[in-house]
Amino acid sequence: MMFRKALGLVGAAGLALTLGPVVQPAAATPAAATAACALGLGSWDSSSNVNSRVVTATAPPTVSPALQTPDVYTSPYAVINPTSFTAVPAGNGRTTRSGKVVWGAGYLMESTYTIGSDGKLVGTPVFKRIGNGWGGRFLIQSQYKASATSKPTRTMLYSQDMYGKFGRWTDVGQGFRNTGYVTGMSTMKSFALIATTPTYDMFLANNRAGGLYTVKIPTSVPLKPVITPVRTSSWQIFEQLVAAPCGKTGSILLGIDKDTKTAYLYAVGHANGASTVIKSLGKAPGAFTDWEHFRFTPAYDPLNGG
Repeated sequence: MMFRKALGLVGAAGLALTLGPVVQPAAATPAAATAACALGLGSWDSSSNVNSRVVTATAPPTVSPALQTPDVYTSPYAVINPTSFTAVPAGNGRTTRSGKVVWGAGYLMESTYTIGSDGKLVGTPVFKRIGNGWGGRFLIQSQYKASATSKPTRTMLYSQDMYGKFGRWTDVGQGFRNTGYVTGMSTMKSFALIATTPTYDMFLANNRAGGLYTVKIPTSVPLKPVITPVRTSSWQIFEQLVAAPCGKTGSILLGIDKDTKTAYLYAVGHANGASTVIKSLGKAPGAFTDWEHFRFTPAYDPLNGG
C-alpha cells in the first residue's frame, strides 16, 4: 500500500486547527490563495471503484460530491500506486482519463478509459503493459511541456521501494530506463510534486519525525537530490500528500491522515526553505476513507511551486 506510516505531511506551524490528540504544525505564515484554486482528487475505494472529487481552496475548504466510476479495474489482481491521471474532454459530456498504475505482480501499465457525465464507463478501458518489476510505496510521474501546444520534452517516473531506496526512470522512447538510485530517504513518508522545469523536478515531502522538506532533483545523471528543510515538526500525521498549482508560483497541498480519515488543505507559497509561506485553509469536509489517492490533471499542467 502507498504511504502507510512511512512519511507524512501536515500543516504549518502556529495554526489554530486541532487534529485530535495530535499537535497541529506550529508555525505557518499566511499565504495568498484564491477560491479559483482547486485540486481534482481521485481515489480508489475497497471495491476498486474510482472516485473523483474537487477540493476547492476556500477557507474552510469545499469538496464536491464524489463521482464514482465502477468496473475500471476488475482484475482479481491488486492495482496500486497510480500516477496522476490526465482528464481531458472527449465531447458529449465525456472525459478521457489516462495515467499509469502498478498491476498484479509489479506490472507497470498505462491505463486509459472514458467516462460519461454520470461517471460510468463509456466503452472498454485500454491497458498497455510497459514493464515488470514495479511496486514499492508510490509512483510519481513528472512530465515537462514548455507550453500548452508543445509536446513533452521529458517524462520521468519516481518510486521508492519498501526499504526506502528512491529511484528515477526516464522515458527514452522505447520504454523507461533507470537513471539513478539513492538511499538515505527511508524515513520519508510521502512525496507531492510541486514543480517541473527543463532542468529539475521538486517535491514536498514529510518524514516520520515531523519534518517537511523540499526535495529538488536535477534532471542530470547521476541522481543527486537536494533536500531543504521547510518545517521541522508536526507534519508526521499525514500518510499522503497531494498537490496542485495555485497562482503563478504557488501550490495547494492536501494532507490526508488515514488514521482519522480526515484531510486538511494548505496554501503554499513558492518554495523557499524555512521562509516558505504556508497557510492553513482548514479541515476538508467529509471522510477520506479510500485507500489510495491521486490527482486528476488537465492536459497542460504547469507546476511552478518551486
